[in-house]
Amino acid sequence: MDFQAGILQDGSPMESLEKQLICPICLEMFSKPVVILPCQHNLCRKCANDVFQAANPYWQNRGSLISGGRFRCPSCRHEVLLDRHGVYGLQRNLLVENIIDIYKQECSSRPLKKGEHPMCKEHEDERINIYCVTCEVPTCSMCKVFGAHKDCEVAPLQSVFQGQKTELNNCISMLVAGNDRIQTIISQLEDSCQSTEENSEAAKRELCARFDALAALLEEKKTELLQRISQEQADKTAFIQSLICQYKEQLEKSSRLVETAIQAAEETGGAAFLMVRPPNLIVEASKGGRLEKIEQGYESMDAFSVSLDHLTEAVHALDFDPAEEDEEYFDGEEEEVEE
Repeated sequence: MDFQAGILQDGSPMESLEKQLICPICLEMFSKPVVILPCQHNLCRKCANDVFQAANPYWQNRGSLISGGRFRCPSCRHEVLLDRHGVYGLQRNLLVENIIDIYKQECSSRPLKKGEHPMCKEHEDERINIYCVTCEVPTCSMCKVFGAHKDCEVAPLQSVFQGQKTELNNCISMLVAGNDRIQTIISQLEDSCQSTEENSEAAKRELCARFDALAALLEEKKTELLQRISQEQADKTAFIQSLICQYKEQLEKSSRLVETAIQAAEETGGAAFLMVRPPNLIVEASKGGRLEKIEQGYESMDAFSVSLDHLTEAVHALDFDPAEEDEEYFDGEEEEVEE
């Protein structure tokens, strides 16, 4: 049934004023006393207290040991911080209260117009004053007695209105409180995200520092081992060079003896041969020198071979230390938001 067709929609200044005096929680005109929030928005004190109690379930009264609480403005989501007095510590908006009083006096002095009340579409002279529970629509008494709702269950319109209005207000309070809790969780998650990024960067820096230290240690050890190989190389080559010099000297001596022996061998006379030939030196030289020799495999450097297999396995096995799983600071409560 279209009962809104008869509602006055002339956009008069009084109606515009009335819209500015509607509480965003109960959707009714502000009731005394009106409190003004730090964001300059207004709420009924009862509505503000309902929202505050929903957002702070453990806050009991002004005598509680809890120092205060907080909730968010339903109009702009600005966070409102309260002291131990709760909503009773908020300032009253006397200006809005005076405007409401003047508005109500003005409304009471105006005569009621027929179009200001929803009228029945079927019975144009009948106001909609009852609620059909069966069809879930407002209707008039004539429709119940003679019309389409004569076999339906009906209830007083005002009682249904108050019941549904109360239920709607409770739902609004729960939604506002739920939004506050969701916003708190979002803030916690954002803080956790930032902490995770900061901790990750710190872990990366520590890991790089450890690997740089390990690389420096390996470089130092490599330099030490290379120096030992170079020292061994220098010792062996110096010894071999000394032997080469000795053998060269012996070769020169032997060559001179060979020349002397050849000259002696060319002598035909026995007396002359025996006078020229130095038999002892030649015989001694022909037996070979007694110089020192190097052992077989002296030039090998296999003793300086280093096995890095165990280090390679250790590097491949490098991993992070097993740490206990972080505790989750969520109570596991699932928030359900319904419209």
